[in-house]
This record gives sequence, structure tokens and C-alpha cells, in this order.
Amino acid sequence: MMTSIHELLKKEAEAVLNIPVSDAYEKAVALIVEQVHNKRGKLVTTGMGKAGQIAMNIATTFCSTGIPAVFLHPSEAQHGDLGILQENDLLLLISNSGKTREIVELTQLAHTLNPTLKYIVITGNADSPLARESDICLCTGHPDEVCALGMTPTTSTTVMTVIGDILVVETMKRTGFTIEEYSKRHHGGYLGERSRELSK
Repeated sequence: MMTSIHELLKKEAEAVLNIPVSDAYEKAVALIVEQVHNKRGKLVTTGMGKAGQIAMNIATTFCSTGIPAVFLHPSEAQHGDLGILQENDLLLLISNSGKTREIVELTQLAHTLNPTLKYIVITGNADSPLARESDICLCTGHPDEVCALGMTPTTSTTVMTVIGDILVVETMKRTGFTIEEYSKRHHGGYLGERSRELSK
């Protein structure tokens, strides 16, 4: 088992190191800063299944670092929750295949509501419908899943999480987010206590 675990760690690490890096990241961060930080919109993240859980995590991380963000469930969006979208909002869509039905439908509905709405896509398929229609596409590199069946989202969700972290960290740098501002948003637990100590 130890050998197997080391092999899994190696494959996951390689997948992270092989994430394609391009100026799309700079464009994505610039768009987040412009729409949310400057124009006072919010970041709306979405995804189905495991990708949805990653989208939710990215939203909460952005919230704690000065970028208002919320997770929108693509199915609930078709039953009224689409109304959360407002002027200057920005969509961050996550789909490994880039053709998840519920996400494709969400983009269509969102553009009917607001034709000027912009969106960023994180996907493993740069030639997918979502990637082609996006304003900015961040590709995961489509790594093979480490799952024994090659099916369960494992490696793909790892790289999606890392891409989300990149967006958060680079956005913090662009907005000049400080430890003082962090402490105002994170009151509880060890991080709250530590941030208040550092902000003194």
C-alpha cells in the first residue's frame, strides 16, 4: 500500500505541475478585479457534482479575501435562483467536460437575463462548448483520474482547486488585500485570533 500511496501522490503532484499556464490567468484576475473590486459586482461560481463543491469552496475563499462571491447551484438557478445575478456580476463556471448540460443551460439562461454578462470557465476540455463561448478559459490540462476505475473525479478536482487558489492569491495581490482587512472578515477560530494579532 505504501508504494501505491506514493504513486498516487506523484501522479497528483505531476497533474498540478502540468496545469497549462498562460496569460489567461492575468486576464481572469483583471476581470475579477474590474467587475467585483472596482465596479462592485460579485463573483458567482457554479458547477455540478464534485465540480460544484469546488466552486463552493472557491466562493467562500474569495469572500474571506475581499471579493464578494456566492455559489449558485445550476439546477436551482432554473427555479428562480438565477435572480441572484445583477449588473456587473461575473460568472465562474467549473466543468471538467466543458459540456455539462446544467452548466450549458445556465449560461444560456444567464445571457437571456443579461446579454453582457461575462464568464470565466475552468475546464479540462479547451474545445468544449463552454470553453468556446467563455470570455476566458482556464484549462486544467485534463489529467487522468487516479481513481482505480479512471472515472471518479480525483485528480481533476485537485487541479480545479489549485486553479481556484491561484485566482484568489493573484487577486489579493492586485487589490492589495491586507491582514487588517482579513481580520475584519474572519473573526472566529484560530485564523481569526491569529489575524487580529498580526494586524495590531
